[in-house]
Amino acid sequence: MIDPWSISTTSHDGDRENLLRRGNVFQIANGYMGYRGTLDEFEAGQGVGIMLAGLYDQAGDAWREPVNAPNGGFTQVSIDGVALSALGNKVRRHRQTVHFRNALFERETEFAARGKKLVLRSERFLSADIPNLGVIRLTLRCEKAATIRILTGIDFEIWDLNGPHLPELTAVRRGNAILVQGLTSENSRRVCVAEALGNAGAASDKVLQKDRKILRSVTFRAQPGQSYVFEKFFAVVTGNDAVAGSVDAAAAKMVLAAADAGYDECLRRHDAHWSRKWSRCDVTIDGDKEAQQALRYSLLQLLMAAPVNGSANSIPARALSGQVYKGAVFWDTEMFMFPFFLRTIPETAAELLRYRIRTLDGARRKAATEGAGYSGAFYAWESQESGDDACSYFNIGDPITGRKLRTYFRDKQVHISGDIAIAMWEYFRVTGDPSILLEGGAEVILECARFYFSYAYFKKEKGRYEILDVVGPDEYHERVNNNAFTNMVARETFIIADKLVGYLRHSHPKALRALLGKLRISRELARFREAARLLFVPKPDRRSGVIEQFEGYLRLREATPAKLLAARAHLNEYPGATQGLAVPTQVIKQADVVMMLHLFRSRFPESIKRANWEYYEPRTEHGSSLSACAYALVAIEFGNLDVAYDYFLRTAKIDIEAKYKVYVGTIFTGGSHPAANGGAWMTAVLGFGGVSDDGPRLSIRPRLPARWNRLEFPLAHRGGIFRVAISGSTVTLTAAPDNRRTLVVQVSGKPVRCPPGKSVIVNHGKNTPALAAR
Repeated sequence: MIDPWSISTTSHDGDRENLLRRGNVFQIANGYMGYRGTLDEFEAGQGVGIMLAGLYDQAGDAWREPVNAPNGGFTQVSIDGVALSALGNKVRRHRQTVHFRNALFERETEFAARGKKLVLRSERFLSADIPNLGVIRLTLRCEKAATIRILTGIDFEIWDLNGPHLPELTAVRRGNAILVQGLTSENSRRVCVAEALGNAGAASDKVLQKDRKILRSVTFRAQPGQSYVFEKFFAVVTGNDAVAGSVDAAAAKMVLAAADAGYDECLRRHDAHWSRKWSRCDVTIDGDKEAQQALRYSLLQLLMAAPVNGSANSIPARALSGQVYKGAVFWDTEMFMFPFFLRTIPETAAELLRYRIRTLDGARRKAATEGAGYSGAFYAWESQESGDDACSYFNIGDPITGRKLRTYFRDKQVHISGDIAIAMWEYFRVTGDPSILLEGGAEVILECARFYFSYAYFKKEKGRYEILDVVGPDEYHERVNNNAFTNMVARETFIIADKLVGYLRHSHPKALRALLGKLRISRELARFREAARLLFVPKPDRRSGVIEQFEGYLRLREATPAKLLAARAHLNEYPGATQGLAVPTQVIKQADVVMMLHLFRSRFPESIKRANWEYYEPRTEHGSSLSACAYALVAIEFGNLDVAYDYFLRTAKIDIEAKYKVYVGTIFTGGSHPAANGGAWMTAVLGFGGVSDDGPRLSIRPRLPARWNRLEFPLAHRGGIFRVAISGSTVTLTAAPDNRRTLVVQVSGKPVRCPPGKSVIVNHGKNTPALAAR
């Protein structure tokens, strides 16, 4: 039975890879930290991880990555001297669940040992009210009288991919709290975890240290059928946090205050935050429980990963599920996650952009030092807290030889600067709010345009600018010339820069003068306009309509992804990296031209979208989680709804099914996929819901798949909020009562006025133009 508001499993053991996958699927997070979906008694060897957002460290010469905190949620239960674990042979039944409504993890396991049964139930959440806080409630019940021992506290044996990041940790007891703290390897940033019990006699319990754990020992005689409840709280505070006094004092204060408030009160405050979140973004699908569950799970992942506390953090490519991909922020955020927040919670979208503003100097440093040295802002392919590139030149290990392979992700993936510039302008265009531009977004856009002009090459004999020696979204083909996606993004950046200057000149002339003076860029603006006009972008072939992905692509050898993968010498062999199996073929890693057709969907007719989709789809391996949603979105554009639906499910279920690659070469890549989660929302709302704003006003042109009876979702637009309900041949628009003005929406080509607090029903059938208001 599919529950549209939760996922569950009865699996509890298995090899390490299965444990790691399950830890990804059942993770919880709150924007400040993520807690992998492991069980109370699990340790570092089972993939326990509490990843901290925005705190990075480098140990020795290994890769820099986010810091994992000591596990303040550890608990080990024994019955009559027998330690219980879901990994042992004492389990009679087990179930673990993540509840979407409030990002709550729950497990219930029945153990049998020495002829007695014990049921252990635990719930935990990471507070949406106080992001530093983790809250746990354990309930024990025995069938027969038994002696129960609980060891609970902080486990500071930490699982790191490239650690240790907290090499020297000290553990102490301070009143009713226990603390573990230490300094990061690279910058001596302090990290402290404090833990306290709520209702279990914290003042009288014994505290011991063993096996890199500081634990409370609570022993009692359990009576048959009686439930025993323990409340447990932990707080993580770091040197990145703005707290009064010392980090350890702040952590102890937080955890003791939570213990005094109790589990139920902490949960009540937490639930109130989640209720508000869901009210702003939930998408309901009637008639398809599988799609509903998968989409809600996707939205949960995005909401859990969103930055908090005005941190100007962003969302890493694997969210807060672990240290994979160095916890770095990629183009994934702007192209696949940002649209969701822009249309539902614009203040979070603004926070994502503030991260790029904050890291602009890092992008400048990269431009100045990469290759021959460029001008402007060359944003990092793998961006951490400073914006300097964390990507290494030798990036992927060969599983056969063990040698690192040279890739050109870092120095040739130049499209990311344009992806960011497009997002900056899109925020202003959709919200009408210039604050991000004035806070630094305008500077970002101009510096990205400056970078592209310095990178471009003017080919005199053809009278055009070209973008040479790049890697497009298809990472299997490196160092190519005039990649269609990259050139289109670069040209758009020049166009946006010109629009930006025009807007500022009209509406904020003083800010424009200050900005042009600061950047000393006035003389370059005419060059940007020229580049926008003369930059070469590959056009569709006159006969076939196919846009060549890059120069020479159509001359490569024909092949299929299946045949290519069958020729691998090793399961984890990487097909790219200049000499891989895919390099001489037309097999591509992910949507490239097709992604361009989605991003610039109003620029191309349906026939061109169909021609390119049909050409590139059989050649695409979908070796990236970013790929399927692009194929879904473009298929909807030319009316292939059945195939689009299949690609939608592939996107929305990627983490629930956990069938993704765990290794690329020798590199562990397991973890959640927030870009695919964003892609699922994009496919449902922008695709099947038909929402776009490429024209002068917001447009809705629904194209629901056959099995969906109704689709309903909220939208934020130009400072207003309204709900869209699509069913049969009607669209119902309901404007929030506190909207400041009447919204005008184009529904299937008909302009519709939607006043504050009113609902308008529009019949979007071909021959029924009537409107009804209420």
